Amino acid sequence: MNTDFNLADYLNKGIENVVRGLVKASFNKPKEIAFVLKYAISSKEAKNRRQSLARRGENVPVFLISSITSSCNLFCKGCYARANQSCGEGVNKKQLSSKRWEEIFNEANELGVSFILLVGGEPLMRREVIEKAAGVKDIIFPIFTNGTMLNDDYLKIFDNSRNLVPIISIEGDKFQTDNRRGEGTYDILMQTMDKLKERGILYGASVTVTTENVGTVTDEVFFEKLYDKGCRALLFVEYVPVIESTKSLAPTDVERKILENKIEELREKYVNSVFVSFPGDEKYSEGCLAAGRGFFHINVDGAAEPCPFSPYSDTNLGEVSLRQALKSPLFKKLNATGMLVGEHDGGCLLFQKENEVKSMLVK
Repeated sequence: MNTDFNLADYLNKGIENVVRGLVKASFNKPKEIAFVLKYAISSKEAKNRRQSLARRGENVPVFLISSITSSCNLFCKGCYARANQSCGEGVNKKQLSSKRWEEIFNEANELGVSFILLVGGEPLMRREVIEKAAGVKDIIFPIFTNGTMLNDDYLKIFDNSRNLVPIISIEGDKFQTDNRRGEGTYDILMQTMDKLKERGILYGASVTVTTENVGTVTDEVFFEKLYDKGCRALLFVEYVPVIESTKSLAPTDVERKILENKIEELREKYVNSVFVSFPGDEKYSEGCLAAGRGFFHINVDGAAEPCPFSPYSDTNLGEVSLRQALKSPLFKKLNATGMLVGEHDGGCLLFQKENEVKSMLVK
């Protein structure tokens, strides 16, 4: 285990390495050169802004997770968002306006946030918000999409806005992907990846790791196929059980150790690619990064939540600024108790301590 690993530095340097690799491979195309030069400057400026605020006692996380829509065009088995009623038909959540999202993105930029992960639902169902994100050039926006809506119009947007990075969800091989996401999905994803590669668009993939697919998705052969199609980032997210009958799918310490070892091997071999594990990489940050330590989650209705798997809030960004949201009473309590710091048994800490988190909301 690499105890010197720093997630924030790895992401910043990793993105630079990825883009430099693409520049070299694409014979120095002007778009790629301009992007890598601008990103190198903006990431350093963002770090300086965070450090300046830290000296005044204000912690600003490196990244945010933003759910920009509760709508989705797929019905994936075991979907956490649908299970906790934050996504799906008939979900009566008031969505933040695209104007407010634009304000939040700009507020984040001013504070020194470097990455904002756009999730859903299916984020591509809110094109107006994607376009607002495209305009905030100093922030990288990984967009977690099921990949079925990446049509020519969207490909043009991604081609013209290199700070938008599609992260395509895949479950492993064809059988595993179609079994969870619907028949024919895998073939659509392969075609989409070919289109992204053809245009030289930086993109990555996201895998929900379970006891059933851990062997497939940690096999070098799996990433090699994605790599050949132009994929330069792979995010592993441990499956969180939504009902009792799916608990057997949640990774145990055995699977987590396999994942950790394989990721180290991939990082050493593919230096121009990025590999991240959630919540696995949190161990290098001395505990859970939620509740503003390293990130927090903005729900579709503006609620500031510790993380997507801990959907509790006492502060709403429809009413306060991003800077104020970081001072959420719930976040303060979670940090003050020491709950987030130190080792735990693995998996999502706040999901495991759901009752304790809820008790902190009681006045």
